[in-house]
Amino acid sequence: MAVSLEKQIEAILFFKSEPMRADELARLLGTTPDAVRAALGELETALAGRGIRLLRKDDEAALGTAADASPLIERITKEELSRDLGKAAVETLAIVLYRGPVTKAEIDYIRGVNAGFIVRSLLVRGLIERISNPKDQRSFLYRPTFDLLAHMGAARVEDMPDYAAARARFTAFEESMEREAAHAEEEERIETASGIPPTEPPRDTPQ
Repeated sequence: MAVSLEKQIEAILFFKSEPMRADELARLLGTTPDAVRAALGELETALAGRGIRLLRKDDEAALGTAADASPLIERITKEELSRDLGKAAVETLAIVLYRGPVTKAEIDYIRGVNAGFIVRSLLVRGLIERISNPKDQRSFLYRPTFDLLAHMGAARVEDMPDYAAARARFTAFEESMEREAAHAEEEERIETASGIPPTEPPRDTPQ
């Protein structure tokens, strides 16, 4: 059964966890920006009265919580802020601190999982902030906030402990992953030609 365009857009916006332009959605879905805008109108109507709403600004769209759910979200947010950071959040913070400014896609790539929920949590806590990506207007960059740097006792990111060494490890890790990806592609090409099922190489994250 074919999935409607509006449902596909809803799935992408949920997965991306950040605003997306109509032309970028059109590219991902193999359709036109006008078709995306029409589907966004249908999605907005479909979500009316639900706990999740479609947020639109200029030619961008994102999913957000309904205004009448604000008291509940505020209470949950306060509870989240009062908790200690978990391992996943600490790992994501380290990436933003030592590898940033960084896109969500790069965070996902380094961690090996979709970090959308963690990124939202860190944004709510005021530990990271989202800025425009000068190299790609279709995505955003994430960087540490002044509050986080103050909490870490650093006047600037470069003052973080072992900054140069940690950044070098991230660079080495990404270069290693690129080499592994190229090697895996070559192995898959050879194995496909010989009829042997391809194998997936192990993956390590920087410590």
